[in-house]
Amino acid sequence: MDSMDIPRFYPILDTALLRRRGVAPVDAARQMVEAGARILQFRHKDFFSNATFDEAACIADLCRRAGAMLVINDRADIAALLGAGVHLGQEDLTPSQARRVLPGGLIGYSTHDAHQLRAAACEPADYLALGPIFGTTSKEKPDPVVGVEGLRELRGLTDRPLVAIGGITRANARSVMEAGADSVAVISDVYPETGRIFDRVAEWVLLIDQRAP
Repeated sequence: MDSMDIPRFYPILDTALLRRRGVAPVDAARQMVEAGARILQFRHKDFFSNATFDEAACIADLCRRAGAMLVINDRADIAALLGAGVHLGQEDLTPSQARRVLPGGLIGYSTHDAHQLRAAACEPADYLALGPIFGTTSKEKPDPVVGVEGLRELRGLTDRPLVAIGGITRANARSVMEAGADSVAVISDVYPETGRIFDRVAEWVLLIDQRAP
């Protein structure tokens, strides 16, 4: 797998944030793919009920019809049921364990420092995430900030596609890409106060040309 397999703009569909904004996750996903997003991560940290699964299944169908990848946060079993990829944190199943559930599926793996990046070399992850690059409000207990210069230094520790995450906005995304990230994962800056997710995603797609090498 090479870096072209991961779109440069990687929006995260955070169900808790969306519900606080009064936006249905399926509607948000529709706006994202219609605006040009080619990968989505479904991030649901609460209990995964039948209703949540049905919601994720609708989003999986939207993504298939749009030719976009869907990644489920944390849950390899749900990903397998939906024909999606999975993104794993340091406290989840390891990629080696998840690979038994998803033998051919996309697997991403979060890292936060040099030690974790080096350890990930032994894992069958298709891409690695690194962060937080900047301060973030999307996690209750965020890891220490990596920073742009930290990203530049750590980039050399892996040849896997590297997705930067944490506090990334339209204002700082270019600096992150220039420091070596193959893709930027975005949560808060995808959701404007106006609720016009389509417009914001379209801005991101224009900002980060996904066709560029």
